[in-house]
Amino acid sequence: MANLVYIATSIDGYIATKDNGLDWLNNIPVIEDNDYGFADFLNRIDCILMGTNTFEKVLSFSKWPYFKKVFVMSNSLKEIPENISDKAEIVSGNINEIIHNLKRLGYQNLYVDGGKVIQSFLQLNLIDELIITRVPILLGDGIPLFGHISEPIIFSKVKTEIYSNGLVTNHYIK
Repeated sequence: MANLVYIATSIDGYIATKDNGLDWLNNIPVIEDNDYGFADFLNRIDCILMGTNTFEKVLSFSKWPYFKKVFVMSNSLKEIPENISDKAEIVSGNINEIIHNLKRLGYQNLYVDGGKVIQSFLQLNLIDELIITRVPILLGDGIPLFGHISEPIIFSKVKTEIYSNGLVTNHYIK
């Protein structure tokens, strides 16, 4: 199973403000018909695993953005809203068990999303690919993409894409 990350950060490495805010992403000048490779990325994955905070943020969007099955890694969430009960499911337990169960269900390429979930996967050296887009803004504080890891994880850079609106995407693989 490949575990992949596709995420945007501020220059100083934050994925959201302290209150899980993403409004700063709305300041990016739009490049017509450019999704920064997100549709192609989604076509490569089988399912999405996200944490409770990310899931709750996604629920605040005007419409459900995913056409792939979403698994919400949570020990506190008890149920999925009825209007998306066929699109999302709660999973709990340790990460290796969750991965094993998803693989047993036939999922091979997992999109790992959400700060705490990504950090937990990195602590266990379970991320195979990182696609990180830097947005030209300094937030100064917020929810960091990276946290403590016990030893270095070496990635190789596959490519860098620079966009006319100042975004820079770096693609790394292990």
